[in-house]
Amino acid sequence: MGLDEELATLEEGMWRHETRSDRSWMDAHLADEFVEFGRSGRRYTRAEIIDVDIGPFEATLPLRDLTIRWLGDHHALVTYQSEIGGHRANRSSIWRHGDSGWLMEFHQGTPTSSESS
Repeated sequence: MGLDEELATLEEGMWRHETRSDRSWMDAHLADEFVEFGRSGRRYTRAEIIDVDIGPFEATLPLRDLTIRWLGDHHALVTYQSEIGGHRANRSSIWRHGDSGWLMEFHQGTPTSSESS
């Protein structure tokens, strides 16, 4: 598996109930300094994301328009559009590769004007 495929698989893991609801998986893939600006505009810390009791959800996979842009030897920007229950958002994540593998450092969701009905 190439690095782009590995990052795409990890990003999609954030949208699969079985991995997103797995505290160990989330702990292993979020950097200590992780921060998220959610679709709602709210700011979330790493602890808030890991501790949330997430119920079942069905995101549209594969993620639409997923693109990976390398920001250097150890950082990548992943962008795409998410859709859950007709709600779409433009998404971006910054991932860092280190000794323990890939860690997400930042994530942001911005609602789009093309909400489906």
